[in-house]
Amino acid sequence: MTNTLLYISTVLIWGSTWLAIKFQLGIVSEEVSIAYRFALASVMLLVFCLVTRKSLRFDIRTHLWMALLGLCLFSSNYLLMYMATGHISTGLVSVGFCSMVVMNIILSRLFFKSEIGLRMIIGASFGMGGTLMVFWPEIQTFDMTDVGFYSMCLVLVGTLLASCGNMVSSRNQRNGVPVMQANAWGMAYGAVFIGLFALVQGHEFNFDPSPLYVGSLLYLALFGSVIAFGCYLTLLGNIGPEKAVYSIVLFPLVALSLSTVYEGYHWPVEAVVGVPLVLFGNVLVLTKPGMVRRFMGRRAYKPL
Repeated sequence: MTNTLLYISTVLIWGSTWLAIKFQLGIVSEEVSIAYRFALASVMLLVFCLVTRKSLRFDIRTHLWMALLGLCLFSSNYLLMYMATGHISTGLVSVGFCSMVVMNIILSRLFFKSEIGLRMIIGASFGMGGTLMVFWPEIQTFDMTDVGFYSMCLVLVGTLLASCGNMVSSRNQRNGVPVMQANAWGMAYGAVFIGLFALVQGHEFNFDPSPLYVGSLLYLALFGSVIAFGCYLTLLGNIGPEKAVYSIVLFPLVALSLSTVYEGYHWPVEAVVGVPLVLFGNVLVLTKPGMVRRFMGRRAYKPL
């Protein structure tokens, strides 16, 4: 798969998971639903690896790194996001999660000495600014109460954990661990971690047999986890965490587009202005320097 196809697949699938997650809320607790999702995704990947004879044997050290991947990317970050969503709007959660663009750039520089061009910084700024514009009406109504501040802290900590998971995946790939096998074990560990947390919290491991719950669970496991994480983390290995993460800022736009069709969402003026900024930021970050030199000048391509 080309990087372009990986990028588009990641954005479209993860942008659509917001609707699927809505059908997960209700009878089954969020923690248990997350455990079901990644347990099912792990089984899918493990079976596929066995059928295609991909080796699943790794030493203990590698398993520890894959367990860390599961803790950061397939369990704890989701838990904190779900907890925050119970008190603030999903729009604010999306804005907070977009801060992973900045976090990945900083952590990539810190851990892998990645070069950060001025063009990338400007592109990320356009993307973050455009996202803020899209959700500006919700940001204006945000109340800095104790609950609201606490919830935004949860979002930022969850985003930082997800960014650390990106770094772990990049490290694993640099050490020759295939994405598919790493995800298979990582999701298994993530399901165990979140399952243990659900038990400690006293949640019942019940199940909702309704078509909407089962269908959304299958969609989140197969498309939202197996395929989307496979595409994203492969892209991360190909072009680096600091560029791959830019797909994050497009997720809310896809989600809002689907909400327009299925939920009657009306786009405010701020959203109409913000979307072109996000798209322009994508152009700056992802295209080759020669394609945008006439806009930014040669200085934009010097590494920091």
